[in-house]
Amino acid sequence: MTHIIDGRKIKDGILQNVAEGIHSLPFVPIFCDLLVGDNIVSASYVRMKAKIATEIGIKFKTAEFPASITTEELIHEIENLNKVPHMCGIIVQLPLPSHIDKDEVLNTIAPALDVDCLGKFSSENFYNNKTVLPYPTALACISVLESIGADLTSKNIVVLGSGMLVGKPVAHLLRAKGLSVTTIQSETENAKDLIKNADVIISAIGKGKFITGDMIKEGVVIVDAGTSEEDGGVVGDVDMDSVSGIASYMSPTPGGVGPVTVAMLMNNVLKVAEIKS
Repeated sequence: MTHIIDGRKIKDGILQNVAEGIHSLPFVPIFCDLLVGDNIVSASYVRMKAKIATEIGIKFKTAEFPASITTEELIHEIENLNKVPHMCGIIVQLPLPSHIDKDEVLNTIAPALDVDCLGKFSSENFYNNKTVLPYPTALACISVLESIGADLTSKNIVVLGSGMLVGKPVAHLLRAKGLSVTTIQSETENAKDLIKNADVIISAIGKGKFITGDMIKEGVVIVDAGTSEEDGGVVGDVDMDSVSGIASYMSPTPGGVGPVTVAMLMNNVLKVAEIKS
């Protein structure tokens, strides 16, 4: 029997603690998610984060700009946001229009407000174990694993993908705990064997329904952090029907890592506010 890990339930527990922390602050923290252009999916993500932030007592600052905005103009806007009193978190909704220099824009966010941990300074601090603001999605993957109470000591953990948002940082967090982690990339030669022998799989490659039942061993724990569009909806890296009955635990997409990521993002906003208070 495969147990489905309910990310929404985990999210609710985290947000309850964050709300309590927010309400104990001497000021109302502000969070801003910049939106450039009119991408429907990006706009829906921004609205969702705005709704959650408001519900737990965080003031959401709207910052929407036309797709025609230049890199220089967007940098100027972020520099102004950095100076807003009680600002406790700034993120940029990706992807940005192709003419905008993403790295320059992300590096303009003040490191102390970089709750997505995407700026160069924040990233370097994270990998040098000097930050209090880890990558929200990587933290979410860890939280999903911890929710099942599994002892990961001596377990064979495999991470599919080494992207900046999930694969690379989650592998770092797990290794920092003294755990054995193998990262699989597109050029990994014995990928099939590594996947087949894994006790835990964390997948973040963005290939819809890539992992099937014949690729895994009985009792494996799977955390699906991948997202792909299919038939107008969102699917994960794992073929849920195929692995059902083989995996012992499975976090689905949607409804698994995604909701927990938003909760971890809000927790980072709280951390910034606590430092400022």
